[in-house]
Amino acid sequence: MSVLEISAALPGAEQLRRRSQALAMCDAIMSPAWEDRYYSFDSGWNPDRREQMASMRNGSGDEYSIVFAPAGVWIRGLDHEAPHGPGLFDDVPGVFAAQVTEPAFSGGANICLWRETGGDRWHGRGLDRVTWLFELLVDGTPEAYREFAQDYYEEDVDLDAVREVFALRPLSDALVRRLNPDVTVAYLADDIAEIDYPR
Repeated sequence: MSVLEISAALPGAEQLRRRSQALAMCDAIMSPAWEDRYYSFDSGWNPDRREQMASMRNGSGDEYSIVFAPAGVWIRGLDHEAPHGPGLFDDVPGVFAAQVTEPAFSGGANICLWRETGGDRWHGRGLDRVTWLFELLVDGTPEAYREFAQDYYEEDVDLDAVREVFALRPLSDALVRRLNPDVTVAYLADDIAEIDYPR
């Protein structure tokens, strides 16, 4: 996909937040060890700026960060093998200045997307070759997550259980154990709070 196609395919801010929370919750269940997870969501990432952040990291240096802020949503992506082109942030509105200069993102980027609160579409700049970072996020279906998880975690994954998490239904031990028999809702309490997953 091109940057233009990604911009056209991303959902609105609230749906993107819910999708990101679902990805993070599924990964928290599948992988209790935070450092081994692919997707995360921090609902209290920057309370002073009232920001939440969704993130992806594959352990090989590729990652994305999605900052949900009062001004809108800002996304940066980094494919560590792709070049960092100059002028990537030249068109980013000033309301996202804090995100562009955020020290946590000093590793760089080669794609960025943004959508201001009240805006009717996404904008983006960067390399078409790095849009693969967002393929699962754009697809956004339980089926796509199941395919990813079965490959990444090398385990069978219960599709109906994934569908329940993607619908953001409150977790039960029975549901959680269909995805990972070794965890319980109580065990996931900190993750549920961090993700702000519905209870």
